[in-house]
Amino acid sequence: MSKRIFISGASSGIGEHLAYVYAKRGATIGLAARREELLNKVAEKCNELGGTTHVFQVDAKDQLTCKSAAEEFMAQTGGIDMVIANAGIGGHDDLMSGDATAINNIIETNVLGVTNTLIPFIPIMKEQKSGILVNVSSVASFLRIAYHGGYAGAKVNIRLMADSWRLTLTKYNIQVTTICPGFIKTPMTIELKYMPFLLPVETAVEKIVSAIDRGKKTFVFPWQMKMMIPLLRIMPDRLLRLFGSN
Repeated sequence: MSKRIFISGASSGIGEHLAYVYAKRGATIGLAARREELLNKVAEKCNELGGTTHVFQVDAKDQLTCKSAAEEFMAQTGGIDMVIANAGIGGHDDLMSGDATAINNIIETNVLGVTNTLIPFIPIMKEQKSGILVNVSSVASFLRIAYHGGYAGAKVNIRLMADSWRLTLTKYNIQVTTICPGFIKTPMTIELKYMPFLLPVETAVEKIVSAIDRGKKTFVFPWQMKMMIPLLRIMPDRLLRLFGSN
């Protein structure tokens, strides 16, 4: 029986390329994102690669449409094997504007995008006594980053939330894996100026899939960024500002 996999943020970047990998494995894939035209292109390629696809145009911040998409996908496929909460955005805090709109949008998309995507599938996984929940956080969840506190804070939130969920869900044989990538060449990073140890998205996705297959709890990569985290945590503020941009 083919694996039933639901991926949010599937219209580009990491989500798109995860869909291609699982399509090659013959999976039945729920593709969810805001941009329907791009989703349809991803679905077409997945079908060519050997997968079966279901497309859902949703905003990850919208709890009701996410729940509806989850229920529809499970009704169509008879259950769920893995859910990947990948929807997310970056951006500046815009603190000097006096307007919290930008930072609120970053926090809501990156945090509610995870809860809205994953939680609707959990009761069925509990009944099945099996399932995999994947939460895409970031190396930023371990760091202070100038001008990007909303993004870093949101990624801390979902990393620790997943750690807590793991304690709750392990007795139901539900795997909870958190992925913490460094800089990956995707549309999300295209405008960043300083990206040490940048990885092509295809290479990043190979590593992510391997970590999921191995049942990793938290996977931080590339290894160079993982090794740098203790150093960056004690680095003086004046040097840390180099990692952000205003």
